[in-house]
Amino acid sequence: MNYKNIRQAEILCSVKTNCFFGNNGMGKTNLLDAIYYLSFCKSHIHAPDSRLIRNGEELCVLQGFYDYEGKEEDVFCAIRRGQRKQFKRNKKEYERLSEHIGLLPLVMISPADSDLIRGGSDERRRFVDMIISQHDKPYLHSLIQYNKAMMQRNVLLRDHCNDASLYDVLEMQMGVYGRQIYEKRVMLIDRLIPVFNEYHSMICNSGETVGLCYVSQLAKGDLAEELRKSRAKDLLLGYSSTGIHKDDIEMTLDEELMRRIGSQGQNKTYLIALKLAEFAYMASKGITKPILLLDDIFDKLDAERVEKIIGLVSGDRFGQIFITDTNRKYLDRILEAMEQDYSLFKVEQGEVQLMENKTT
Repeated sequence: MNYKNIRQAEILCSVKTNCFFGNNGMGKTNLLDAIYYLSFCKSHIHAPDSRLIRNGEELCVLQGFYDYEGKEEDVFCAIRRGQRKQFKRNKKEYERLSEHIGLLPLVMISPADSDLIRGGSDERRRFVDMIISQHDKPYLHSLIQYNKAMMQRNVLLRDHCNDASLYDVLEMQMGVYGRQIYEKRVMLIDRLIPVFNEYHSMICNSGETVGLCYVSQLAKGDLAEELRKSRAKDLLLGYSSTGIHKDDIEMTLDEELMRRIGSQGQNKTYLIALKLAEFAYMASKGITKPILLLDDIFDKLDAERVEKIIGLVSGDRFGQIFITDTNRKYLDRILEAMEQDYSLFKVEQGEVQLMENKTT
């Protein structure tokens, strides 16, 4: 209720495939973003909560009922202007939102993913952290503790504090947690690369070679020692210039950076293959398949690549899927190819209408 342009929508979803069609700006992406929000406690596009509430309204409510591993889960969220949001699982409010991450695993592919290629390193770190945090609570804890220690060190730097003992404690913490984060990021990239290459080859028959390379200062040695060495420089800068918060993922095509040479079609193919590799990794880690959200993924792709992607998502390797497109013909072809349960919805001016429903 009152999520962006959606005043009110109650949708009974198919357990397999759910397709939404309509013109741009009608609310298709907002529906998928609402599903994303219920998994991650935030919007896919990192918009502040105040911008998610429908214009002129004071309250936004999201609620999802999930059949999860043979039991029902009721996830509820209320966002009020100027107040802390409420997030509940089965009517019990979370003490910390981090407790919710990973309950409802989800992978989303959308046009906003282009920021992974064109954006700064923080976008790529966020991508990696979100994957690991969904199945690894100790990783999420390490990430939170590392960021706390870094923020405290930055306060000391901005205040021009010269108490070496305070820096020593925080740098030791950053070193311990940073090493844990670094090692798990390395493991993730190593696992993603072969599956990513496989998916890219399946979608694109051009012989292009894609790559992922994790670049980290921790590859050089002990972080606590590097922080001590950079302390004088950081006092001048007013922030921590060394650490895993500076890591990056180099995304390449034929050993050249994608952001320099990739066309729109190449970038989109790269990102779809990467996100499908993320799905495969998540599916291998959990006891349930992640929800897959595909938002307007066929735009800027040639007919051959569209067919390959339709063939991939039509397979039984995926669980529940939500797909949006302005072009209904693509959705009809997907539904024909799947021969599975589905629901087809039309979205217009934030209102959702069921058009077709099939159960087997």
